[in-house]
Amino acid sequence: MAARHPRPWAKTWLSRIPRPEVGLPQSRRPTIPWTMRWPGGLSARLLLLTALLVLVAQLFILIPSLAGFEETWLADRAHQAQVASLAVDASPTGVLSGPLAATALSGAGVVSVAVQNKGVRRLLLAAPRMEQAPALVDLRDPSPIRFLLQPFITLGPAAPRMLRVVATPQLRAGDFVEIVVPTAPLRAAMGAYLLRLFLISVLISVLAGGVVYLLLNALLVRPIARLTLAMERFRARPDDPAARLAPSHRRDEIGRAEVELDRMQEDLLAALQSRARLAALGEAVAKINHDLRNMLTSAQMASERLASSPDPRVAQAMPRLERALSRAAKLAEGVLAYGRSEEPAPQLAPMMLKPALAAAAEDAGLNEEGGVKMIARTSAGLSLNADADQVHRLLVNLLRNARQAIEAASSPNGPGVVRITARTENEYAILTIADNGPGIPERIKDRLFQPFSGSGRPEGSGLGLAIARELTRAHGGDLELADTGPRGTTFELRLPLT
Repeated sequence: MAARHPRPWAKTWLSRIPRPEVGLPQSRRPTIPWTMRWPGGLSARLLLLTALLVLVAQLFILIPSLAGFEETWLADRAHQAQVASLAVDASPTGVLSGPLAATALSGAGVVSVAVQNKGVRRLLLAAPRMEQAPALVDLRDPSPIRFLLQPFITLGPAAPRMLRVVATPQLRAGDFVEIVVPTAPLRAAMGAYLLRLFLISVLISVLAGGVVYLLLNALLVRPIARLTLAMERFRARPDDPAARLAPSHRRDEIGRAEVELDRMQEDLLAALQSRARLAALGEAVAKINHDLRNMLTSAQMASERLASSPDPRVAQAMPRLERALSRAAKLAEGVLAYGRSEEPAPQLAPMMLKPALAAAAEDAGLNEEGGVKMIARTSAGLSLNADADQVHRLLVNLLRNARQAIEAASSPNGPGVVRITARTENEYAILTIADNGPGIPERIKDRLFQPFSGSGRPEGSGLGLAIARELTRAHGGDLELADTGPRGTTFELRLPLT
């Protein structure tokens, strides 16, 4: 989905809103560097963590590998000792002389060789008597504990100087073959093998860590860095088209985060637009407020002169005209305050609901001949604790919206009617205002109470319902859309009782 850019005039009204300047360079798209700050960047931490985990895994492999190397080394010495012992069988006397025996033992890397057959033990090759008894290593024992602990014994500080190794014979018949080997060559071979294994483990750790680092950096770190930079750029310059993030259509959590960020930026941009338009409205009303008051003052003076007219129709219309002019002056000041987001606090006082509904219906153009009718079913003694002028404003807004919706319907649902019922609940009066108009379009239901966004008519300003809800909530009540559809719309208004 392509990023949506603000209209050309957006920079004008967005420039009214104070925002932090961080000096970010202008470009068409944010550029995300591959290299991250070391070692605080997420990429560096992933690299270190991956290499460490692979190295720990190699350590678990190291012990059985070292034990297997030792067992193989000892088994190889037992095999070579059996090969050397065959020279004894080839001798006419069945015994090798001292020099020949020493050569055979040295070639096999052992000190002595013995074989046991049918319970009879025979010493084939032997060196001089040893001062210390060798430690026993039975290669026929399948115990895994012995297999894993033997390398620690061999490489430990208390390792014996000689090892007596018992193995199954391979080149001659017998119960077992027994050899004695010095420990020093085995320790040296195991040390060299351990060093090679450690170097290989480190190399594998670095390679595996690098591969995982590149994969995670491409799949996670760069998209997260892209999201972060987009948020930073949008915070600094919301009117910059390059600050809008184009979702990558990924189906994982990163893709969902990109979509939600794009929606959030769109909502914030709309909120900033609404706020800027409210600020512009406040400035505009401030400029015309003085002239408007002068005009209303002149109209009030003219109405006072008309009050002396003997025409009974003029006398009947005069109270309505005076109320309309007075409320028009207060409304101009109220719009100015609303544009500055400084709606005055309500001046609470007891007021009767039924007369307030009648006055609001008159100013909203209801109950006129051939027009939309209002049917109110309320208790005559129902009293509210509210600001009379503000309640009149919000009721006029609601009733006028209902009348205009009914009159604009292409296929009316019979004669236009606005029905109002009232009930009490705890300490509140619940007013239900229902019309038989065409209903509210689905496209504006979610932003019905947003300034400049909740009007379904081309000529509507979208301020009526926003002002009505703000005034209601200032009284501690609320205004909600209860139901809407092709058969009409119902609002529920909650106001405090006396």
